[in-house]
Amino acid sequence: MAIVTRKPRNPSLRFQQYIVYEDLTKKAPEKSLTAPLKKTGGRNAYGRITSRHRGGGAKKLYRIIDFKRSSRDVIGTVVAFEYDPNRNLPIALINYINGAKAYMLKPEGLKVGDKVFASEKAEAKLGNCLPLRSIPIGFFIHNVELYPGQGGKFARSAGSAVQLVNRENNLAILKMPSGELRTVNDANWATVGTLSNADYRNMVIGKAGRTRRMGIRPTVRGMAMNPIDHPHGGGEGRSKSGSHPVSPWGKGCKGTRTRRKKSSSSAILKRRK
Repeated sequence: MAIVTRKPRNPSLRFQQYIVYEDLTKKAPEKSLTAPLKKTGGRNAYGRITSRHRGGGAKKLYRIIDFKRSSRDVIGTVVAFEYDPNRNLPIALINYINGAKAYMLKPEGLKVGDKVFASEKAEAKLGNCLPLRSIPIGFFIHNVELYPGQGGKFARSAGSAVQLVNRENNLAILKMPSGELRTVNDANWATVGTLSNADYRNMVIGKAGRTRRMGIRPTVRGMAMNPIDHPHGGGEGRSKSGSHPVSPWGKGCKGTRTRRKKSSSSAILKRRK
């Protein structure tokens, strides 16, 4: 995968970049592993906007990813790599010897024809899925479970990986992509390797129309609004008003701690900040 800069035929293309996926081998998705994807426009079940700046965008089919790696003790073969519009990295289509098919996230270095295996007895090699207690210390892993049997929750985006730092008292100590150190049960399953498409974060969108096709609507500065719409609004001319920056609902938005104490807070050994 390589980042390509467009020819500057007009101002919007001058800095625009896109990723060329050279290793994609299949155009259409596997029909049995797709589902319709309804758009919410950022609204919850009551019709209230809970995620702002969502709406529109290109129509997409959802690809059903096997985050649990549910075909255990069965050898699978990578038969294709596909584009997934719902995430920022390619996915791999796996054919198992028992006839089952599944999608998994594509780790860096995986090739078509490689064998993958999800088992407690699996070797700790690229693409294999096994419990944390069976993975050597120092390995980089992805798609890590938070609770046993839940399916992968950590490190699922492009270029991300979690490092297994240590193990003690049936707990595994993980170094997260953010730098946070936390403990999880060593019975949790994870996949070996670092996810592909690490260049994604360097891509330049380049123009507003491209973000609209991604389903992202414009964001208006609070200072440009009226006082009824935002605490930063109003004033004669541009006004900082001398107060601290806040969200539209009056919560501090730059450096203010908003995290509540959770039962999982005790599992964090070192904060990311």
